[in-house]
Amino acid sequence: MANRNTVHLTQEQINDLRETFNSLDDDGNGKISLTELGNALETVGIKLAGYELRQVMAKFDTSGDGCIDMNEFKQLYTSEKSKRDIGVTFSKAVKAREGVNTLGGTSQASVEGTTHTVREAETVAFSQWINSNLKDDPDCQPLLPVNSENNELFEKTKNGIILCKLINKSAPATIDERTINKTNLSVYRRHENLTLAINSAQSIGCSTVNIGPDDLDLGKPHLVLGLLWQIIRIGLLSDINLAHHPGLIHLLEEGETLEDLQKLTPEQILLRWVNYHLKRAGTNTRIKNFSEDIKDSEAYTYLLHQIAPRENGVDLSPLGISDRHQRAEAMLREANKIGCRSFVGPSDVVEGNAKLNLAFVANLFNNYPALEGVDENVELNIHEETREEKTYRNWMNSMGVSPYVHYIYNDLIDGLIIFQLYDICKPGVVDWNKVHKKFNKLKANFEKIENCNYACELGHKLDFSLVGVGGKDIHDGNQTLTLALVWQLMRAYTISVLSGLSAGTNNKNAEKLILEWANNRLDKTAKFTSFGDPNLADSIILIKLIEKIKPSVVDWKVVLQDAPTYEDKLANARYAIGIARKAGAKVYALPEDIVEVKQKMVMTIFACLMARDLSQNGQAVTDSMQAK
Repeated sequence: MANRNTVHLTQEQINDLRETFNSLDDDGNGKISLTELGNALETVGIKLAGYELRQVMAKFDTSGDGCIDMNEFKQLYTSEKSKRDIGVTFSKAVKAREGVNTLGGTSQASVEGTTHTVREAETVAFSQWINSNLKDDPDCQPLLPVNSENNELFEKTKNGIILCKLINKSAPATIDERTINKTNLSVYRRHENLTLAINSAQSIGCSTVNIGPDDLDLGKPHLVLGLLWQIIRIGLLSDINLAHHPGLIHLLEEGETLEDLQKLTPEQILLRWVNYHLKRAGTNTRIKNFSEDIKDSEAYTYLLHQIAPRENGVDLSPLGISDRHQRAEAMLREANKIGCRSFVGPSDVVEGNAKLNLAFVANLFNNYPALEGVDENVELNIHEETREEKTYRNWMNSMGVSPYVHYIYNDLIDGLIIFQLYDICKPGVVDWNKVHKKFNKLKANFEKIENCNYACELGHKLDFSLVGVGGKDIHDGNQTLTLALVWQLMRAYTISVLSGLSAGTNNKNAEKLILEWANNRLDKTAKFTSFGDPNLADSIILIKLIEKIKPSVVDWKVVLQDAPTYEDKLANARYAIGIARKAGAKVYALPEDIVEVKQKMVMTIFACLMARDLSQNGQAVTDSMQAK
């Protein structure tokens, strides 16, 4: 019998822990509080008394800030499980959770036949969101409505159409409609759609680590729900910023600047927004999270009354109901008066489902921000995210870094995200013993600069060009120098994807190798001289190369062979990027990068295509080099 002090979690159990942790991490800062810890442990089958929670928090909260991160949560869970029967108790706890279906199954990815937990609430919420948002799309008509009361969601997402359409709802024009297979949906054509959806989801910042088309085609609930949540969340939170809502300046607290507001995550902004309206409503009620503090529906009732147009007749009558469940139902009827009864049911409010309550509030904000205008005489110096910054940020988030990156010039200043990226580019390159993972309040700035200095040191070790870039520049959020480092990380990752060629190895020759490969694959009439060659602007060469890699994805009838205008070139570029992703290439570049022949980003497209080509032929890059 195994030693009960030694607990080995399966990947499925780790996935469950991570999903539970993330659902309670309201502000996306990678930490949860003492109150949330109790909910998290109870969700995975461990119920502790208040004094026990305080004891384990004291033991595992190494920084002493009253919060724990994902790694500490995993250690805490493992420790508690070592006192119990890990094999039996975990399974029983999963099955016993209220509001949860259990779906057993065996596959190559889950050979143990592990039972996966599926929150009924999320299945209902996402099904209803899909029904309401895609109801007018003719391509989705045969699939809608999705029955939210059973597991139909996992069946109807199998052909990839709903996923592709939902991605375009969250990030418009991400997927060119011409690239979606809409008829004759054989297994092969379904897989093409699912590959397109996964790679497109990555490009907008979804982490799709360990998710493949086979997983979605099998309807694996935890993976389908996880991907759907990421796509929906991105759509809900993408416009919650000063650039889209200048009226958010009214949320500034005394002594704060616009720069302080720009550093806040969308979740933090939403908390401020709710409290701003609660204050204006004349109540003393305030919230600090989307779990414990909203369970009594009081904050929601005041918020709805404050933001709703008066003609809709939203009132405060739910406050007169003592039963929490009935009050939540009454509050949601008020929300329905303004068309915002989405994501949560009464039980989700009363139980404090943080994930779904965040979605509920974000949807309220997007429809009824109810913020005062900004005086035209007030000049606002608001940083609007550039195309380049957005591409880099989406790439970082798709790598699964924690916490989520919202604002590059604030979220990288402690170096921790950068170290995670180094470790992905070249595993083992980071000596984590040299890294400050927790910061002493009295020495935090000094420790963060030390981290950033080490990050620059690692860059030099990998032959990055970092002339004039120091740790303090990264810590201070210097835009030009931060982008210089991030670009080289992205480039190193792109090249490391090429099998047999790791980051920092032959980097100087990598672009030459990619160029030679592309020209060898192309016919003589389609050669190009560099990744800045103006002949690449109309995407014809790129489409011809993709056809060499996977002929089935190209339909020349929709390609403009003569593309004299910017708009014509852009149409071809959108199609080229779509079919590249459909062919299996993990492309992050944007169509505009091709049309404007942005050399750096164009190179990444060809590198991703090369990786896809060689991997499907079972050929390593080193073999390709030796063949030259």
